[in-house]
Amino acid sequence: MKKDFLFRILRQRWLQHLLFWGVAWYLLLHLFASSSILMPIDYIYTSVFLVTIALSVAINLFILIPLFLARQHYLLYGFLLSLSVALFAWLNMLTFSRFIDYILPGYYFISYYNYGDLLKFFVAFTLITTLLKLSKGWFLLMDARNKLARLEKEHTQAALDTLKGQINPHFLFNSLNTLYSLVLKKSETAPEMILKLSGFLRYLLYETSAGRVDLAKEISYMKDYVELQKLRSGDQASIRLQVTGEPVGKQIAPLLFLPLVENSFKHGIKGETGRTFVNILFAIGVKEIEFTASNNKGFTDALPMNETRGIGLDNLRKRLEYLYPGNFILETRNEENVFFVKLIVPLQDEAEIADHRG
Repeated sequence: MKKDFLFRILRQRWLQHLLFWGVAWYLLLHLFASSSILMPIDYIYTSVFLVTIALSVAINLFILIPLFLARQHYLLYGFLLSLSVALFAWLNMLTFSRFIDYILPGYYFISYYNYGDLLKFFVAFTLITTLLKLSKGWFLLMDARNKLARLEKEHTQAALDTLKGQINPHFLFNSLNTLYSLVLKKSETAPEMILKLSGFLRYLLYETSAGRVDLAKEISYMKDYVELQKLRSGDQASIRLQVTGEPVGKQIAPLLFLPLVENSFKHGIKGETGRTFVNILFAIGVKEIEFTASNNKGFTDALPMNETRGIGLDNLRKRLEYLYPGNFILETRNEENVFFVKLIVPLQDEAEIADHRG
């Protein structure tokens, strides 16, 4: 609230100038006063004195800075500013030594200060007003950058939600199809699959909305997904999932592995070959995790692989580019009978995340 109020004040140019020159007039009035009791001549002298300074400051703020300093013509700006300050200091001295008698007859004015002292006044006011203007520009620039950063963050989050939304319905559709086939066969594994599917959907709906999730939990639900696929395929396929390293205390973006695991089963288990298999490995290091998966390719797998696997990998790559720009590895190897995929992404410690938020 205080920052917003400050920015609103900064945008009121007339109020800024009124406040600055009011304070300056008050300070100079008491500086120039010949006694503790202020006289009319003190008010007049201060006002005339300040007018010459204000003219010099105005030329700097509204002409020299926009035309020269802002365009990085530093030498020319410095020269013209020095010339302006020198001329208006001379004009101030000339005003009180000659012109004031014609402007305000009946008052006896003299220039209290020599030319060197006047230059100090003009230089001081010029420096103060220039710094204030540059400070104002800096605050406004920071405000604009903050707004732009918020817009970019909102845009990125919307894009991530869209990409993640393309994953969840796809998984649900395949799982329900599998469950439907088991129910038709009156399989005893159908109730267990319903429970696992329910837990997985609860995870998708309520726990993956955050930017980071516990790696241990993410891998645990990947294991549940694999168990769902085992229930579907029975003993017809060789399915292995291995985890090396310690996942506890580490965090990662949610649902990075699901499309890769899902594709492995979709194209591996469906393949019409003598040996169907899916091998999955989570290798957890100190600062990163390496995921690898390999599956067989069946004779009927060519068309679905081109249509669906490419889409899933494209969506995943887009998510990774948003989440880990330039800091991930996603590789695929499409051999004659085997498809292989590798994903390496950095991990974050819970303590590091807590320190960053604090």
